[in-house]
Amino acid sequence: MGETYEGKPRGRQREADRNDARLFQAAREVFAERGWDAPVSEIARRAGIGMGSLYRRYPSKELLAQRMRIAGMEQLVAQVRTALAEEPDPWAALVRFFRDALTDQGAGGPLLPLVGGRLPATDEVRTAAERLRAALVDLVDSAHRAGVLRADFTSADIPLLLEHLAPRIPVTGERATSLHLRYLDLVLAGLRPPAPGQPMTLHGPGPQWRELRELWNMPES
Repeated sequence: MGETYEGKPRGRQREADRNDARLFQAAREVFAERGWDAPVSEIARRAGIGMGSLYRRYPSKELLAQRMRIAGMEQLVAQVRTALAEEPDPWAALVRFFRDALTDQGAGGPLLPLVGGRLPATDEVRTAAERLRAALVDLVDSAHRAGVLRADFTSADIPLLLEHLAPRIPVTGERATSLHLRYLDLVLAGLRPPAPGQPMTLHGPGPQWRELRELWNMPES
């Protein structure tokens, strides 16, 4: 009896996780196609989930979008930690992280253009953002210490760089991923320390984490 009892919560959690994955993917696509004002009913329809099931888990579009961006940050943190743990070479870890992040992003493109500035920074959002900041600092500091990354590239450059590397384009699936990775290869060449005689600094200062928070979150009153 104990195994049956304990198995039910795990089964419900697995089903909830599967529903979340479908919802997040559908929401990315719907927001990208129709903007923030797209009806929640279209998200549910595309995800193949009933409205009752959606609203029991996410009573509003805002709560769904908040969970999407928290889950997105959590995924990036996991990708950073995996790359650092499994790649002994700091440059290989940086490259692996970028490739994993672009490959796993899914259809619909980055979230920032879709929901940035529309949602408040809750305690959960701030905690997830701090974990992401710390992970990216570790990734960049490791590459800087090894001398394989240009000194003026910062951890705060990474979120915006990922946005630029994954624009919404009228192709999907493997072709879209292939194009994103193609331009990643070009960008990575520019992240190496400049050779003698090449320009030593980038144009303008890099972003600050404060600026990223202002891009993402609704202004505080």
